[in-house]
Amino acid sequence: MTGVDLQFVDGFGGAKLAVHRTGPSSGRPLVLLHGLFSSAEVNWIKYGNATVLAERGFQLFMPDLRAHGASDAPHDPAAYPADVLVEDLRLTIAALGLADYDLGGFSLGSRTSVRGVLAGLRPRRLVLGGMGLSGLAGWERRSAHFVGAIDRFGTIERGDPAFVAQAFMKTMKVDRVAARLLLGSVDDTPPEALAGITMPTLCVCGAQDHDNGSAPELAAALPDGTYAETPGNHMSSVTFKEMGRAIADFLES
Repeated sequence: MTGVDLQFVDGFGGAKLAVHRTGPSSGRPLVLLHGLFSSAEVNWIKYGNATVLAERGFQLFMPDLRAHGASDAPHDPAAYPADVLVEDLRLTIAALGLADYDLGGFSLGSRTSVRGVLAGLRPRRLVLGGMGLSGLAGWERRSAHFVGAIDRFGTIERGDPAFVAQAFMKTMKVDRVAARLLLGSVDDTPPEALAGITMPTLCVCGAQDHDNGSAPELAAALPDGTYAETPGNHMSSVTFKEMGRAIADFLES
């Protein structure tokens, strides 16, 4: 695989957003979004799924979401209007000059991808990783869990349901002020809205990943949904190359 290049584009309000790029320049463009508190490096690059996809001929564009990775993490509440990640995604795709592309995400990246399509983005195919039907509609509950982890950061003991989130924030050196603001900008997607997701869509999820509800149920609720099971839980599934292979198989089918 060729190396990973880094460029920056302007997001909402002029925030600088990092985009990691790899794969053949002539390859089919694939935009991949990472999950909450993570980064393109951890979700896609570090454990080899970007390599799997690049070797299958895809040209990958992997943004760091605002308040994550190498992207800006402003502390001004005005930098986090409703669905700011969707606007960032729209501006990123425009800045990259992509017209015919595929789009995918993991967890928060899946939420953002769905809401991006509902807001008018038109990828040829869509990939939703680590996401189930109830997870799209139940953001308020999930968000409250993570806000609680931020507010109690440093005091959460092993055995507490928020302990894993605290540990991951420590590992990723998350800017907790920015992350808390970002959590408030994400909105629910009710099941009836899924009728607007008309392109072929893969719901790929670890066999032990139930954090965002049932991926098979999500696939069944979509107009053209397909389910693929891979190893792992919500934290570990991105470490298995089976995820990259499942994505490549779907996009090539």
